[in-house]
Amino acid sequence: MATVQLSQVPAISLLTTKERSGSIKLGEIISVLRGEITGLHIKKAFSPELAEEITTNFNRNPGLEERKDGVPGRYVGASHYRRNAATYFAEAESARPFVKALFADLVDPVRALFDALKRELHKQGVELRLARSEHGQANLCRAICWSGAGMYSLEPHDDVAQVLCADSEIRPVANKTVVALNFYPSMPDEGGNLRIWSHKPTESDRKLQGLETTGYPFSTAYLEDLPYHDFQLKAGDIALIDGGYVHGVTRQSGNGKPRLLLNCFFGFASPDVVLWWT
Repeated sequence: MATVQLSQVPAISLLTTKERSGSIKLGEIISVLRGEITGLHIKKAFSPELAEEITTNFNRNPGLEERKDGVPGRYVGASHYRRNAATYFAEAESARPFVKALFADLVDPVRALFDALKRELHKQGVELRLARSEHGQANLCRAICWSGAGMYSLEPHDDVAQVLCADSEIRPVANKTVVALNFYPSMPDEGGNLRIWSHKPTESDRKLQGLETTGYPFSTAYLEDLPYHDFQLKAGDIALIDGGYVHGVTRQSGNGKPRLLLNCFFGFASPDVVLWWT
């Protein structure tokens, strides 16, 4: 009897994006949080001078480390990716002074957004707080810097798989919208775009790709027939996306300037609690 091999065709998911310049509007951020906007790009959200100071503080930070988890880059802070709760929260506690040193005496744009969003959600009866456990509390952000020479400087992936596998209070967020929030202090002149595909993989999709515990990386062949949107980023920009959609970073060119971002995640763990972590 002949065996019929069925190819998996990824389903196209609705992609709703918004781009503009200027001040941060909390209503737009809450729209991403509630799954009403897939991607939001705010251009010139913080000053070039602040962006440059943060970049300088990153480069001379004593907590700067190389990633060792198969993903390129150097970082300051802690990541929940491939970490159990005890390890992640302990690393977050150890990294706290180094994350604080990224801003020194500067205005911290991440803290400013967190505090403003916390006040706005409180009006709606929702608590926004940092994720925590008996081992410690999450940081507000982590800083990541990398450059890559392949087709993608960061391979296509989704952020839900790693949350589904978490052994901490962030796990329920995977059933809602896992928002990835990025601030960009440094960007190359060309390339390094944030690309988001019109595909929100299910657990079955990830399992068939062998990515059920990481969500990283989806193959080019798997994504080749899917539409996508590129956010063309500059220093001082902010981007928020539904991290459940497959996304990646295109190859950067031009002056070879490294890409530096301040990254964090947040989402509803219950109807009245939003958790924030890295």
